[in-house]
Amino acid sequence: MQSLLNSIHTPADLRKLSPNQLPQLAAELRAFIIDVVSVKGGHLGASLGVIELTIALHYVFDTPADPLVWDVGHQAYGHKILTGRREVFATNRQQGGISGFPKRAESEYDAFGTGHSSTSISAALGMAIASQIKGEADKNHIAVIGDASIASGMAFEGLNHAGVNSANLLVVLNDNAIGIDPSVGALKHYLTQVKEGKNPRQNNMIKSLNFDYTGPIDGHDFTALIKELEKLKRKKGPKFLHVITTKGKGLKQAEEDQVKYHAPGKFDKLTGEVLAIAEDSLPPKYQDVFGLTLTELAAQNDKIVGITPAMPSGSSMKFMMDAFPERAIDVGIAEQHAVTLAAGMATQGMVVYCNIYSTFLQRAYDQVIHDVALQNLPVIFCLDRAGLVGEDGATHHGVFDIAYLSCIPNLIIFAPLNETELRNILYTAQLGLPHPIAIRYPRGRGEGTDWQRPFEAVEFGKAKQLKRGTGIAIISTGTIGNNITKALDGLPNADAFSHWHFGFVKPLDENALGHIFESHQAVITIEDGVISGGFGQMVTTFAQREGYRQEIKTLGVPDAFIEHGSIAELQHYCGIDVISLKDIFSAYRK
Repeated sequence: MQSLLNSIHTPADLRKLSPNQLPQLAAELRAFIIDVVSVKGGHLGASLGVIELTIALHYVFDTPADPLVWDVGHQAYGHKILTGRREVFATNRQQGGISGFPKRAESEYDAFGTGHSSTSISAALGMAIASQIKGEADKNHIAVIGDASIASGMAFEGLNHAGVNSANLLVVLNDNAIGIDPSVGALKHYLTQVKEGKNPRQNNMIKSLNFDYTGPIDGHDFTALIKELEKLKRKKGPKFLHVITTKGKGLKQAEEDQVKYHAPGKFDKLTGEVLAIAEDSLPPKYQDVFGLTLTELAAQNDKIVGITPAMPSGSSMKFMMDAFPERAIDVGIAEQHAVTLAAGMATQGMVVYCNIYSTFLQRAYDQVIHDVALQNLPVIFCLDRAGLVGEDGATHHGVFDIAYLSCIPNLIIFAPLNETELRNILYTAQLGLPHPIAIRYPRGRGEGTDWQRPFEAVEFGKAKQLKRGTGIAIISTGTIGNNITKALDGLPNADAFSHWHFGFVKPLDENALGHIFESHQAVITIEDGVISGGFGQMVTTFAQREGYRQEIKTLGVPDAFIEHGSIAELQHYCGIDVISLKDIFSAYRK
């Protein structure tokens, strides 16, 4: 049978096919994604679930003239392949290759960049209103949003505005009852009732928001999809199509274990089995150190509560949810709510660990300031995926947190050197702190320390000297300090360097800084966050204020959005990997 996929270079080619050819194209597209992702890794289940929907949207609408926005963007692999990126799809998420998410700079078919969730309705509505102003009355604007994403407050803000606007907006709800983990909340319950036919039409909440509601329909049925999309294409104003899909459709294991196969890593494309890694021989992931330690602490302290916005597996809050389900809460994709919920619980004496990926805490910045720090409530923020996170790229790097948190009064910031220090700061925080604290730690595995030994309280606000030397002081914060230790190992001039670890970014140990500047000729600061407004600039500000005149070299993430690649590749790009640091240190002389 002749390949259809190989003949599709743009959606214009797709529209030349007859409707009865579309199932063959869908099968080929699924197989192509499985072939590539099984070898290269990436997000699998979400894109497999929307293959028919992807084809149908490009078949019916005049993309890119009709803008199409994907929410969240990991659904968009099929979209990328059908819009001219099939031949380079193997570079997906690789350094120098295409992004794993829609990206405006990459293709005219990527109408809006969507690495975070729940932005599509607002973005597509903005496009629709702009078209209305320009007199483009027949232009369509489509937002495809997952059922987990639509539960976010921002999605409701967009729906609320769209419902009183006459602009041509089509919201397509991809209802598969799961984001990365299963969807939660009353809206999920409502959608389940709709799917089961239990809600009378007059009680339809989407219709009550003044949308022309259609559905639910089978998202894998081309006949139903094309019929409804053709009808909605001709209608004006706000429209809503409710589509039922199966995440991981077409790969048995991905359908049965949707959490695992969201992004399974490398797997056997024939059997679907994930390729095993000898986990027992490797250090634990920082997220697991967090989750296991929190569960251990919760068993000892009944005031401890855990909160996560839709990431129980990714953050390893799942350990506590299994052990203490009444005290571990998944609030769905609702970072703002998560932070203020934590604040409310803290007012009642609860010890609240609010676990949010660093990049996602950006979405709740006002709540951190207004609801937590201003009221000096001792919420414990656990910022997973701090620093460079790798293949997810610019939308997901946790490199801004030191810069955007260090300016907030009352907020403590701590970055552990290794998994032992992470465990100990989690323990110390629940003993009682005078202020809220943000604990930032990276994606990936630890250093192999004996982290399960008995707890030790962390000495508040104190830096640690890791190496003594003469002449040059290296000051680091967080796990990047381990790169420094490895870089100095074996260097002929290693005895020229002192190395200090500042776990506390705020408050800075100014006594230690004063000693460092009094006793060294030059200072190098190293961090895995942005240089602009970061840890190094805090050290520089101290030196200027106190009148020290030594040379200060600041290393970290430059003032640019860092693209995707492995963490090792990106650290090298920023000049903070072991090899780069060896070269920098070797250039110094006593």
